[in-house]
Amino acid sequence: MQNYGVNELREMFLSFFEEKGCLRMNSFSLVPHNDNSLLIINSGMAPLKPYFTGQEIPPRRRVTTCQKCIRTGDLENVGKTARHGTFFEMLGNFSFGDYFKKEAIPWAWEFLTERVGLDPERLYPSVYERDDEAYRIWRDDIHIPEERIYKFGKADNFWEHGSGPCGPCSEIYYDRGAKYGDGPEDVMGGEGDRFMEVWNIVFTQFNNDGNENYTDLSQKNIDTGMGLERLAVAVQDVGSIFDVDTVKALRDHVCRLAGGVQYEAGGETGETDVSIRIVVDHIRSATFMISDGIMPSNEGRGYVLRRIIRRAVRHGRKLGIGGSFLPELACTVIAGSRDGYPELEEKKDFILNVIRQEEEKFEKTFEQGLAILGEMEAALAQSGAKLLSGEDAFRLYDTYGFPVDSTKEILEEHGFTVDEDGFRRAMQVQKETARKARRVSNYMGADATVYEELDPALHSEFIGYDRTSAESEIIAMAALCPEDSDEENALTKALSDGQTGAVITAETPFYATMGGQIGDRGVIETAGGLFEVRETLHVAGSKIAHIGRVVRGMLREGDRVLLRVDEESRMATCRNHSATHLLQKALREVLGTHVEQAGSYQDADRTRFDFSHFRPMTGDELRRVEEMVNEEIGKGLAVRTEVMSLDKAKKSGAMALFGEKYGDEVRVVRMGGFSTELCGGTHVSNTSQIGQFKILSENGVAAGVRRIEAITGDNVRRYYEAMEEKLLAAAELVKATPDTLADHIRKLQEELRAARAENESLKSRQAKEQLGGVMDQVQEIGGVRLLSAALQEVDMNGLREMGDQLRAKLEAEAGQSGAVVVLVSSKEGKVSLMAMADDAAVARGAHAGNLVKELAGLVGGGGGGRPGMAQAGGKNPAGIPETVRRAAQALESQIHGNGS
Repeated sequence: MQNYGVNELREMFLSFFEEKGCLRMNSFSLVPHNDNSLLIINSGMAPLKPYFTGQEIPPRRRVTTCQKCIRTGDLENVGKTARHGTFFEMLGNFSFGDYFKKEAIPWAWEFLTERVGLDPERLYPSVYERDDEAYRIWRDDIHIPEERIYKFGKADNFWEHGSGPCGPCSEIYYDRGAKYGDGPEDVMGGEGDRFMEVWNIVFTQFNNDGNENYTDLSQKNIDTGMGLERLAVAVQDVGSIFDVDTVKALRDHVCRLAGGVQYEAGGETGETDVSIRIVVDHIRSATFMISDGIMPSNEGRGYVLRRIIRRAVRHGRKLGIGGSFLPELACTVIAGSRDGYPELEEKKDFILNVIRQEEEKFEKTFEQGLAILGEMEAALAQSGAKLLSGEDAFRLYDTYGFPVDSTKEILEEHGFTVDEDGFRRAMQVQKETARKARRVSNYMGADATVYEELDPALHSEFIGYDRTSAESEIIAMAALCPEDSDEENALTKALSDGQTGAVITAETPFYATMGGQIGDRGVIETAGGLFEVRETLHVAGSKIAHIGRVVRGMLREGDRVLLRVDEESRMATCRNHSATHLLQKALREVLGTHVEQAGSYQDADRTRFDFSHFRPMTGDELRRVEEMVNEEIGKGLAVRTEVMSLDKAKKSGAMALFGEKYGDEVRVVRMGGFSTELCGGTHVSNTSQIGQFKILSENGVAAGVRRIEAITGDNVRRYYEAMEEKLLAAAELVKATPDTLADHIRKLQEELRAARAENESLKSRQAKEQLGGVMDQVQEIGGVRLLSAALQEVDMNGLREMGDQLRAKLEAEAGQSGAVVVLVSSKEGKVSLMAMADDAAVARGAHAGNLVKELAGLVGGGGGGRPGMAQAGGKNPAGIPETVRRAAQALESQIHGNGS
């Protein structure tokens, strides 16, 4: 058997199924498209669900793909063995009501034995125990002896998840030989490493009603999956996915960075091997996730990305790798995978920038986490406890990236342990919360909406690029109910006066919300009815729904209607959308080519553009971008569109959006020679129609993502008119004109500074007068000098300033004995409480934070802090005398409790 590489096997598989009449489709983005049941694409069939459910008509009934996938359900165990990883490629061939078992099974056998060259005598199929048809095909058509065909039960060979489409499956296992295991578990269906599953064919032929009642589907489907890396393991005769050619190249790079450490092939438990596998796997996942526009954040997909990057950094440190190292490894990932995924090379600079920024951020966060853990250790020592709570351990894990094993290691060095059961409970709460945030779905992940009940053959065609009115026919309608209503949305044949609903027509000039551009508004008219369109949406694949309300008469299915778009709103939206194209190009010119669109929104009032950038823009950069956009508007660039193939569009230099789902044919929008982008939205015909462009704000919305909000056209004029009104009003308040307003404000600022300085001087003098006899109140508690006193009309800043002075005096008198200051004051009905302890006092058991915790309740408040300084607020001034008195008792308890 020839030793094929990963990239060769991928191409061999796709070419083989192209020969069988399958349409080769590129890998879909890792970001699910219109599927709320998934966080990240985790299987080859996941992006094809609309074709399986009938929600969309597939481009061909036979399809083949190699889909990038990520699974992170058990992240903490990834790397502990060589079996699993988070990132993998899934080879698939699919049938949507076309070929079935008689073709799918022989094709699998043909590819594995004839194309790849696996030994037929080492291949073992399994079938569902009640699937006699699949069994007979293996036995009679492929001629596999009965003793080599294994029948398994529902748990192993039947695919279903709740109600919906489901069916039996047939798996193919490869016997890797005795050198990979010869124990009792190394048998077909066992847990050993000798028999490896390399192929799984799911025969989707039944519908489960949710009560274990199965009926035949009218359209039977094939869902085939085969892990590319697993196939490479069998073909290359290596120990695991970490030993196949492209992954091994990355693994060797990690070992070099770690000073030449050795990876023990097949090693399972060695700490070095575990860390190497984690770094290798996680940098693959991170590179591909970022290439699809996923950015590190604290929620959703971004949180998954952040966790795997931080886990990779931590294990790199365990291997002794210092400094920034993940971008260098990402280059190796890109070099090994760009044959199958050219977008990796296209987005290389961006990928490396994101990874580098996240590495740097984690270094700072990790240091903060170490400091927090140190405080937790000090609190444990102070209380005499030896067990860190599960909640605290989880907070370190969730907020600062500390895995619980690292927390355990650090604590054990100082004689402490972790409540691991409590940690697992906190982890489970988080998982349940995340699970509830995603909708429950069946095996195909379909969301049950009224539009899915429509005939999938129904289709709406958008004809509004160059027109805003058209005649067409109503092909479907739905009556829509308020969200708080007990009634359900339902398909209908008619909508009458006052009803809210959705109207779907065969053709429409209304643009439906997509790509950030809001859908059109307008009206739909019949001879006897008028429907006000409030929003326009894509629904159930290729249908366009006009959402709104009947304001007069009735609309019926089959009616001929006149659709009229609100031209003023459309034009204002077009101005904002076209300006966004100019803005993106200007940002790349001013900031660099790492700038990528991370989201956008355009309506008639404004444009909002999110983009990748790793620091706030300077005033000069914003000015240059704004000037560049206005310069291109002033040039009156012609805006031209052309439909072409995706490959041709990319070769022409057109920019594509991260994670966007493109078909074979795409629309390219050119604005002179300045901007070229893939875009399906509506635009002005000449940039001069935009009028003017004004940036309103620039701010951060996520790690590495900035947002610009801007306006165009008449909105700019209205903006300056409003600004002028405010300027005139402000000038009038200070008896100035707009020309002299700045001078008047500077004069007022100088007067205000002088008044504040005088006020602070008076406050300081008053506070010092209150300190007059306060030193007479010093007590000695267990050898520590304590000053506990009440003051009048002093805020927290004043208490801290006075506390510093008093502690310095006490330290001078106390020497090595230690000094503690407790001050409490009320001002305007609010109580401020502050405690300070010097190092000598802390060494004898004093703890300012615990003092404040104990005393704050007496003044109706709460608070705390560090051993040396703490503060609290309260609402009960009547408790101040008792607070002053109880301070001595609380300090005495601390010192005696410490054994001093």
